[in-house]
Amino acid sequence: MARTIRPDAVLIQAVIAGALSFAHLHDIAEAAGQHGWKAWAYPISVDLLLVAAWHRLRTLRTTQEPTRAAWTWFAVALAASLGANIATAGLLDLSAVPAWLRILVAGWPALAFLGGTLLVHTPTETPAVTPDAPQTVDEPALPEVELQRDDEPAPAPTAVPAPEPTAAPAADVPTVPPALLDHARKIADAHRATAGEPLDRDALRARLGLPEPMADAIATRLQLA
Repeated sequence: MARTIRPDAVLIQAVIAGALSFAHLHDIAEAAGQHGWKAWAYPISVDLLLVAAWHRLRTLRTTQEPTRAAWTWFAVALAASLGANIATAGLLDLSAVPAWLRILVAGWPALAFLGGTLLVHTPTETPAVTPDAPQTVDEPALPEVELQRDDEPAPAPTAVPAPEPTAAPAADVPTVPPALLDHARKIADAHRATAGEPLDRDALRARLGLPEPMADAIATRLQLA
């Protein structure tokens, strides 16, 4: 679905104001002796310092740190932009720029570089991490041992009942794996469904191809005749 572009009054106002401020800074730089690409670089430098200072302010507010340095560089960039706008309003003869303004324009690159470097590379304080208190490990309680005196008779040993003998599985009855039993059950069910009668032992032994003891054990488990 295509999105419709609607004009935003605030955005349009910001673009107009930025363009006018950009042009005023360019005119001041060119009048102060900075020609060519240098005159266009000055407004870019002022605007970038303004944006960098504002971004730093928002970051410091989020982390609840002092914002004095960021406010200082924001005020410096704002003063440069406002000063250029006011100077081009007819209060300054651009054909005869005073020496102090030429000095300010010539020294602006170093000032902007210093401000941008301090804004970017100022470390953000991190809260100190307090070490956790050492945790005590509970030692396992040792069993109490009752000591026997020499004059006391030794207790009679407790008779340990002998384990009851378990009946050993018949040696002649083979163990049927569960997977083989399931496979034989499926064969018997399929035969009953198609032929209508249960599968006998001989047919099961022939279908599985097993020895007679194993086939008989499976047939017994499946209750086949």
